[in-house]
Amino acid sequence: MAMQTKDEEIMNLIDTIGQHYRTNLGNRYVRSAFSILPLDNKEWGLIESVTEKAEYHRYQGYHLDELYERIVALARFVYHARKELQPQLRARLSTYSSGPGPLGNDKILRDMAVNNFDSNLSILADLVNKLYARAVELDMEMARGKTPVYKSMRELDELGTYLVPG
Repeated sequence: MAMQTKDEEIMNLIDTIGQHYRTNLGNRYVRSAFSILPLDNKEWGLIESVTEKAEYHRYQGYHLDELYERIVALARFVYHARKELQPQLRARLSTYSSGPGPLGNDKILRDMAVNNFDSNLSILADLVNKLYARAVELDMEMARGKTPVYKSMRELDELGTYLVPG
């Protein structure tokens, strides 16, 4: 069984990620377009456990392997949102609305969400990268001469590809 942590820095980063995601990415103006992302139900569940249900883990703590799974799911979200969603976000949102589009304030807020989507994805990528770096740091401290958990998780090898634009 992997080590468990209630590290304050990790908890604060997760809170920041959740707040940023809910406000700037997974908000009501953009969320409907997420259906095109090739993420399975397990990945969406892992993302939701960080962005919507983190308070459970604040008391419980995280097993490092569970934390790494969530980091990979968030990184895959960033990657696919950049690659498949961002280039066509405005067009997708206009085809989803049946009838007249949003008016007044709603239109302004939706346009802001669309216009800032790319930079908000970059902010999320940076936060996920910080979370990963802190998790690895803790993992190495907790391993005490044994093999750290992150070294046994092959999915983590893709993290750089997922988080760096290009």
